Amino acid sequence: MRTRRWSRIQPLSELNIHVAVSEAGVCRLALNRTDAAFLRDLRHFFPDPVWRRDDGGPLLDEADRQINGYFAGQLRTFELPLDLNGTDFQKRVWRTLLEIPYGQTRTYQEIARRIHAPAAVRAVGAANGRNPVPVIVPCHRVIAADGGLQGFAAGIPLKKLLLGIEASHSGRGRAGGQLALPGFRG
Repeated sequence: MRTRRWSRIQPLSELNIHVAVSEAGVCRLALNRTDAAFLRDLRHFFPDPVWRRDDGGPLLDEADRQINGYFAGQLRTFELPLDLNGTDFQKRVWRTLLEIPYGQTRTYQEIARRIHAPAAVRAVGAANGRNPVPVIVPCHRVIAADGGLQGFAAGIPLKKLLLGIEASHSGRGRAGGQLALPGFRG
């Protein structure tokens, strides 16, 4: 039986991120989950391997460095190997999300058109919600056609936080804009 590893990162005082890696790359990331809940998710999505907490190793160390760099506003593009399990359609959506520039957003409709499935707006939303590595694959950059922040598996306050971090470090946000959100101090 294969052993896969996971770790917890805390880039902000009230935000913890769990990261799991396989031999091929980062395979799961969760925002603000408990260790027990994250481990249950891992066992649900990957029932055959043994999961071991490991706060070291080259890939987990690099994930930690890059995630902390992102939250500090020093990293705009992740360069981590990914091991994403999903349908072909989901993978097309996730690849398209990787093309959204830092500090910018796209609508669900724009993503659907980009993957040549303009009628699949709801399916794009569902694929976005099943993104196994949010933040790294920036599903938070997808918004409603009216500009609203609809849908984010980790909650709208976290989506606002991520978009706020990017806006403040990309020159697209207000100078001195507030990043603090209810429940977050960063």
